[in-house]
Amino acid sequence: MRLRLPAERPAEPPTGYKIAHPVLSQDGTRAGFTGVSLGGALPYGVVAEAACVYGRRHRPPARLCDCGFHCVHERRVAEALLCTAEHRGAVLLEVSVLGAYIRFERGFRFARQRVRTMTAGPCPCGAAAAVLADAGWGRPGRRALAPACAGCVRGRTSVTLAAFARLAGDGLRVVAAHPLPAGTGGAPAAPPVPEGAGELGVPELVAEAALLQARLDWFQSELARLGEHGPGGSGGAGQG
Repeated sequence: MRLRLPAERPAEPPTGYKIAHPVLSQDGTRAGFTGVSLGGALPYGVVAEAACVYGRRHRPPARLCDCGFHCVHERRVAEALLCTAEHRGAVLLEVSVLGAYIRFERGFRFARQRVRTMTAGPCPCGAAAAVLADAGWGRPGRRALAPACAGCVRGRTSVTLAAFARLAGDGLRVVAAHPLPAGTGGAPAAPPVPEGAGELGVPELVAEAALLQARLDWFQSELARLGEHGPGGSGGAGQG
């Protein structure tokens, strides 16, 4: 006889952690996420229901399939995934595990989820993230974003962390993690700095101002470069 584990009926939804890529719709009006593994082709919102990526008609999480949302129990395990080269531009998500789920040693596979908090890591230059900027890839109708500081945005499409939270909706909280100080040898990062999901406050306005200044500096440098070549776009005085 095959023994089955007892069914769990928690008083509150379990909490899990995962990584994902933030995405922005082509028209810039909606924000969400896309996974880093099997379900990466199916972007999802803050509150979402899983679908079988193989197109089967069963309801996730099916025992004889690997469909459904996935997460791990411990935050540090999810954070460790951000160290790999292919996941450096991803963000950390804290989720509520909703609906039916299957518990494993290291995490859950489940039917529904609510993303409660998104933590954006530092810009590739090492500075704390002020915006989410075009990562250079995407899915049909959705542009992938990655954390960036105001100085590295240049002319790329970008949104502030607070703006991303507003576009995603459903009470999403977005925070920026402080980068590790130089020479810490992997010491834990300082507590994340909230970027708020509601009305713009002083930190959000400062980030917006820094972003505008960075773009202005870029335009000025481009104008100066073009001015060196003259109206014809050529540095010489040759005849065409």
